[in-house]
Amino acid sequence: MLDLLIDAINVRTLTMVFAAIAACATVLTLTMPLLSGNSLDKRMKAVAVEREKMRARERERMARGEKISLRQSPKQYIQTVVDQFNLSKWVGQEAAREKLVQAGYRGQAPYVSYLFFRMVTPVASLIAAAFYIFVVLEWDQPLTIKIATCIVAAYLGMHVPYMFLKNRIAKRQLSIKRAFPDTLDLLLICVESGMSIEAAFKKVSEQVGSQSVALAEELTLTTAELSYLPDRRQAYDNLAKRTDLDGVKAVCMALQQAERYGTPLGNTLRVMAQENRDMRMTEAEKKAAGLPPKLTVPMILFFLPVLFIVILGPAAIKVMGIQ
Repeated sequence: MLDLLIDAINVRTLTMVFAAIAACATVLTLTMPLLSGNSLDKRMKAVAVEREKMRARERERMARGEKISLRQSPKQYIQTVVDQFNLSKWVGQEAAREKLVQAGYRGQAPYVSYLFFRMVTPVASLIAAAFYIFVVLEWDQPLTIKIATCIVAAYLGMHVPYMFLKNRIAKRQLSIKRAFPDTLDLLLICVESGMSIEAAFKKVSEQVGSQSVALAEELTLTTAELSYLPDRRQAYDNLAKRTDLDGVKAVCMALQQAERYGTPLGNTLRVMAQENRDMRMTEAEKKAAGLPPKLTVPMILFFLPVLFIVILGPAAIKVMGIQ
């Protein structure tokens, strides 16, 4: 049986198999983008339907005379736990509010939920680690090492909410960074056509939503702040703090200087758009330059053994057949 299998597996058979796999992979790669389609129309239709449902629901609430609040309220049990243990004093941080805003969570409800989970996750991690070490896992170690492991698990659990927040901020900043140069180009077109900066922000926020929802949200909020804040420069400062990106900070600083000294906004936006586009290209080149060292280990572990098998396999099979 083994001799028949060795005779069946020759160079021609292996070539045909690998060629078939390569052809299937090529066809799949070419047809997947065509089959995926554009889901933007479906998403916009779903948003419109949901908006109509929300309007009908709010009309019913107004007809019943219920009190409507624009701010999201925290869950009652979460608010009770935070108040009972006075978590705002023990685990509350002013920097956490800024991080929540940068992640897109605004208002008191996200902050209360963040404080609640900062207390719950260490306790849950400690209980889970103790149950696994003392009950499930038969770990032959001294008691002090087991207790130390549980304490380390609790410490790591305390940082889980902050790690989740950092991950959310990184994704949001990446979305804003990719769409920001195109947004500056649109702002430049609107300003040079005669629009005010508030109207330009509003128009661009409507157009850039398909590319970056986070950036559209920030521009909409900046439009409202430019209209209602007594100091317009404060609106630009708030935009820079909410995004925490160097490119956005530079643009906000340039807009503040244009507001103070009366310099043309068109020239400022043109220069800043080119700088942000150059920054995006530089970052892409940096990632491309760092790709070969990152591919070294996967090539050694995965590509080279397969290559050696493909090249030396038929010769080894023939040698085994001769012996």
